[in-house]
Amino acid sequence: MPTKKSEPKLLGRRAELPASPDAAQLDRVENPHADTRYVARFTAPEFTTLCPVTGQPDFAHLVIDYVPDKWLVESKSLKLYLASFRNHAGFHEDCTVAVGKRLADLLNPHYLRIGGYWYPRGGIPIDVFWQTGAPPKDIWLPDQGVAPYRGRG
Repeated sequence: MPTKKSEPKLLGRRAELPASPDAAQLDRVENPHADTRYVARFTAPEFTTLCPVTGQPDFAHLVIDYVPDKWLVESKSLKLYLASFRNHAGFHEDCTVAVGKRLADLLNPHYLRIGGYWYPRGGIPIDVFWQTGAPPKDIWLPDQGVAPYRGRG
């Protein structure tokens, strides 16, 4: 849930890893440039979760782009939230979309997209993409920079 004030609750304090994504607190701070449209990008190249069938770890490279309005996500709380998936069992599609929706609900940005580039499971890589709508026409939205999985070839 968003904090009532724009003061982060986790920044500058010792924080334990949340037990689950639902238990994780995401903080937001006021955007000092709310009058300007720009893209903020977070990249999590070592995102980890568990397969809900086998319990084995799954790994992904997440790229989150958003065009903030009044709020920015506080990065320490985002890191802890993403790390809380480490012991969470969920399919690739569920985890990727859940992260995107939670951020969109917290921030109410002009635009948000997430790319989940998952490493192969059973020999098949699964890439998952979600966005809140069409990107604003007045922003530069760079490619997410993650090449399609090619194995050794």
